[in-house]
Amino acid sequence: MFCKFKDSAAYRHILKTILLGQMLSLFICGTAVTSQYLAEQYQVNTPMLQSFINYFLLLLVYTTILAFRTDGDSLLQILKQRWWKYLFLGLADVEANYTIVKAYQYTTLTSVQLLDCFGIPVLMALSWFILRARYRLIHFIAVAVCLLGVGTMVGADILAGRQDSEGSDVVIGDVLVLLGASLYAISNVSEEYIVKNLSRVEFLGMVGLFGTIISGLQLAIVEHRDIMRIQWNWKIALLFAVFALCMFGLYSFMPVVIKVTSATSVNLGILTADLYSLFFGLFLFYYKFSGLYILSFVIIMVGFVLYCSTPTRTAEPTAVPQLRSTGLDNAGLKLEENDSQTPAVTVQFTREESVVVSTD
Repeated sequence: MFCKFKDSAAYRHILKTILLGQMLSLFICGTAVTSQYLAEQYQVNTPMLQSFINYFLLLLVYTTILAFRTDGDSLLQILKQRWWKYLFLGLADVEANYTIVKAYQYTTLTSVQLLDCFGIPVLMALSWFILRARYRLIHFIAVAVCLLGVGTMVGADILAGRQDSEGSDVVIGDVLVLLGASLYAISNVSEEYIVKNLSRVEFLGMVGLFGTIISGLQLAIVEHRDIMRIQWNWKIALLFAVFALCMFGLYSFMPVVIKVTSATSVNLGILTADLYSLFFGLFLFYYKFSGLYILSFVIIMVGFVLYCSTPTRTAEPTAVPQLRSTGLDNAGLKLEENDSQTPAVTVQFTREESVVVSTD
């Protein structure tokens, strides 16, 4: 009976993890489709402006909540205690988004899809040392299966003829992808630590605050001319709005999913985001279909289920050996023995004011 209940609970947890992971994939798909539509239909390439809108929404919602929060650390207390940590976290998050998008200008789609997976082993290594996560053999097998699925997806892209550009400077593009994947890993591990030890609102509020400042400055430096060239109309504004809502939903719900699973599990789950984008691209951008896309989706999901089927464990911190003072301990024991052997003395006053002393 207990085994059945335990198996049922594990099954529900795996199903919940899969559904939450695919919800995040759909949010990422929404950002990818709207960005590509802006680029191909309206020649709008402003990744930093799009990121700035997302960070500003996070600032309006979660930083405001922090400012008026009464339970826990307030915004001012957090800034006084650990502002520099969130400054580096915001920098890593902003530049991770920017470098991956920028890499598409230099290298091929295949390189981006393959090298972006470099973030998963980096994430596992950081989780091992920082979060003290300990993996079993099945977790490494599951990651290998997921990466096999990504390789199948890349093969489908090549067969479908999506590799129509070789890139202007492949080396620079590949370096940008590796840098972006590593920054994503740093951001995700930090997110898991903050969400599980502090709070989701604190993470989102501080990322919104510093992300708005950093992306705003970078926007003014590198994209001000691109923004001036945008021929605004309601369709472009709608695409920006859909992108911002998808990005805001991704940032808002990812901490929820990470709290019940882990950053590594989430990153394996969202490997299907490219496939969802491809399925939408069949209708919006007239991509050629390949049966390998379905096969790659199945392989990734099998690896994801394998990873979630066995929970990771957390290593206990090494105990610091305590100094032993045998002589003092023995002396204390002897004092306790003497105290226990000393008879108790009670003093009672009778009505005649005489004193009666008795020993037990």
